[in-house]
Amino acid sequence: MTQGIQRSSLFWASCLALLVTSLSFGIRAGILERLGTEFNLSTEELGVIASTVFLGFPLAVIIGGFLVDIIGMKRLLILAFAFHLLAIILTIFANGYWTLLISTLLIGIANGTVEAACNPLVATIYPENKTTKLNHFHLWFPGGIVIGTLIVMGFDELGLGWQAQMATMLVPTVIYGFLFSRLSFPVTERVASGVSTADMYKAVASPLFIFMFLCMFGTAITELFTNQWVGLLLGNVIDNALLLLTITTGIMVIGRAFAEPIVHRFAPQGVLLASAIVAAIGLYLMATTSGNMLLVAALLFGIGVCYFWPTMIGFVAENIPKSGAVGLNLMGGAGMFAVFVYTYFMGGNYDKIVLKNLPAGADLKAYQAATAGSTEAVAFANARLVAGPEVIKTTLIIPIILIVAFAGLVFYMKGRKKETLS
Repeated sequence: MTQGIQRSSLFWASCLALLVTSLSFGIRAGILERLGTEFNLSTEELGVIASTVFLGFPLAVIIGGFLVDIIGMKRLLILAFAFHLLAIILTIFANGYWTLLISTLLIGIANGTVEAACNPLVATIYPENKTTKLNHFHLWFPGGIVIGTLIVMGFDELGLGWQAQMATMLVPTVIYGFLFSRLSFPVTERVASGVSTADMYKAVASPLFIFMFLCMFGTAITELFTNQWVGLLLGNVIDNALLLLTITTGIMVIGRAFAEPIVHRFAPQGVLLASAIVAAIGLYLMATTSGNMLLVAALLFGIGVCYFWPTMIGFVAENIPKSGAVGLNLMGGAGMFAVFVYTYFMGGNYDKIVLKNLPAGADLKAYQAATAGSTEAVAFANARLVAGPEVIKTTLIIPIILIVAFAGLVFYMKGRKKETLS
């Protein structure tokens, strides 16, 4: 299938494109609170802006999933490059709520278009080792978040503003756009293997696919909501909340790099069950501890969420292969849409918790804009000290549900294996 195709070049160009999507998460997570201050935005407004990336992503990844077999992966990736370029430039020149909202939506569309093409591309060029190579590909997502947070911290030390931090994304964007424009692409695995469109839709409607589709809501929220909001939620609990994100994503990079022996030893469903257990422990510690114990919590949380996204997609690619690119992209779209909805509501919920811990009738924006050291500023900081862990406690319910779901999946797959062998 891949004879004559520049497999290694395609894989590394895909990794570079994913690096751009993750840089957008890492840098935006680092500057989110600053944008709120500079443009006088409430946490609810920041929540709407942050959640918009998770709306653009599923729209692009689902539409792209239906188009990829028709127009090809190359054209989709050229579109992703154009959207990334436009989104980054618009963010750099943003002047308020609406420009930030539109640029974030475009970032989400670009990110979704990358995954719409690259997930089936990796599964196509590595048919013998899908879950492992998808983990290797997706290590660039936490890797880019690590790089993004380091850029934020380093540029802050140098006194360079958030616009300069966003501008760093232009370099890998231009490079991946150039590389993809010059490379040859295969057709998707489903097209190459001759699976009909009717069989593809039948696979997507199967009970196992629907189960994994629903579980993707929970795995995506657990990982992406927490990582995107950790600076905001725990900024008043620890001096440098971005350090938590750096630890979490750093562990994710290492874990995904060494995914092969773990996936082969425990099978995708076993990895997912263990991941849900460790992620729940990490979230619990994040919500109930402080100081150095938060670093331990971030470490455990990183181990827990490390394999969620690529292993969910890899499970579908291996066990429901007839679902094709549409199946893989529906999984990605489901995850990001769930994060969009959850982030949207959690922004408002966070503000409600803060208001509940302020004097009756308090004006939230007035307290947010209060001069540092004033009575209002101290009260606002104390209210945030309560709100962040409360939101994390709410989120903890999700991996607990996943533990039960994935335990059931382990037993189901054991039964299916016995039926196959008998």
